[in-house]
Amino acid sequence: MILTPIEPGTLPARLERLASGLAAPQRAVLQRIADLTGAQRAEGADAAAHHQRALELAAALGMGILPGSPMLDFGWNGKALRQETEAYVVLHEIAHFQIAPPGRRRRIDFGLGPGPETGNRAAAERAASVFGVEREAEEALASLLGVLWEAELGHPALASFLDQNCLEGAERPQAAAHFAAVLDALSRLGLIDPAGRPQPLLARRQN
Repeated sequence: MILTPIEPGTLPARLERLASGLAAPQRAVLQRIADLTGAQRAEGADAAAHHQRALELAAALGMGILPGSPMLDFGWNGKALRQETEAYVVLHEIAHFQIAPPGRRRRIDFGLGPGPETGNRAAAERAASVFGVEREAEEALASLLGVLWEAELGHPALASFLDQNCLEGAERPQAAAHFAAVLDALSRLGLIDPAGRPQPLLARRQN
């Protein structure tokens, strides 16, 4: 959810302010996200094609896929992903699967508690094992990794970047520092290459 709506005409300046606080490799990653044609969600045939490509990536990573909406129970039930949601949501779930340690890949909603579309919220809450700052940190990793997948696959990555309020306070040094820190964490997990491109791998971490 966007906290503060951003006027389209101000986007280039906000992106430039964020970029100005980044080192050259990180600016290159931001540039891939910041394609202004991706500021609006895809529709129609484009949206359907993006959704199919996201499901193909999920399957390639070993995620099961179920018909129906997450509102029926869970986005991820520990074995399979509910497919009837937007492509960017599928990519966000893929990012969580990549990031989660092996034991939590088998837990409902990755042990993070219910997501926005979770239908059986009580069961997801019972399955939760990560809370507070640790949960927020993992959400930040999954949010950016999902956006990087959108950029890599030619989906409207900037729309998700905006939706996650990544340009909120873009003029402050903390915004660039946070972006750089999340990229660095994804790199340490082995989920992005030296150029910041997402890799179809699972994180190098323990339970």
